[in-house]
Amino acid sequence: MPTVLICDDSLFARHMTRRMLNGAFEVVGEAEDGEDAVARYRELHPDVLLIDLVMPRLSGTEAIQRIMAEFPDARIVVCSAMGQDQLVAEARAAGARGFVVKPAKPDELSAALGAVLA
Repeated sequence: MPTVLICDDSLFARHMTRRMLNGAFEVVGEAEDGEDAVARYRELHPDVLLIDLVMPRLSGTEAIQRIMAEFPDARIVVCSAMGQDQLVAEARAAGARGFVVKPAKPDELSAALGAVLA
């Protein structure tokens, strides 16, 4: 079963995402901000990182840049309510391979994660 690390500053969003992925992916950890995402990625080496863009301490885009600099083969999917073209373009330029708009349906989320793993 593929592993996923969930990064979102909202505990509720992390909890709901974990529930939506239950059975399709093994959630190996959670992070509450960009700094935590980088540290947890280093520790856990998940198959895919699911990350929000707007977070405290370090934005999702900055976290993506740091992770990709250290792990160029990282698979990262952005899940954000901020569907603005510029933010999405910045995240893709940083190395994100997929994007899902909150609130995503469970099948949409699983499809996005599955697509970057394929």
